[in-house]
Amino acid sequence: MVRALTDAPGLELLPVWTDPLYVALPAGHPLAHRPALDLADLADLPLRLAPREDNAPFHDLITGACRKAGIEPPSGPPFTTFQETLTDIGVGAPSWTVFYEVAGLPELPRVTVARLVAPAMTTFLAVRPGPPVPAVRHLLEALSRTT
Repeated sequence: MVRALTDAPGLELLPVWTDPLYVALPAGHPLAHRPALDLADLADLPLRLAPREDNAPFHDLITGACRKAGIEPPSGPPFTTFQETLTDIGVGAPSWTVFYEVAGLPELPRVTVARLVAPAMTTFLAVRPGPPVPAVRHLLEALSRTT
């Protein structure tokens, strides 16, 4: 299982499920009242993103989506840990970050979380190319019923 990866030479990527992405930004920012945001809405606000070497597929997903949306947000301080980054967003200079839900959406004072309209993040099952073996087909069917 791999997330956000779009190419895996020698493997076929079978989509299993898709997770929405979320934006965290200062609660006092003019965009904070919106339940969902487009990347274009965030074009002028510094983006806090982990260095590419820390998570290349996710980094590429976000930077590629920004390019596709025709924006290049200014770089903010790097994403460090989830808790530290969100705390800095709440008390520091205005900036934003993007993340996917792991164990519920965070609730922090002075930080607002909004759903990002696009992109979403797909989780794939990486398999050898060719027709899926019956066990893989059954696994994918079972997963599609639970998501």
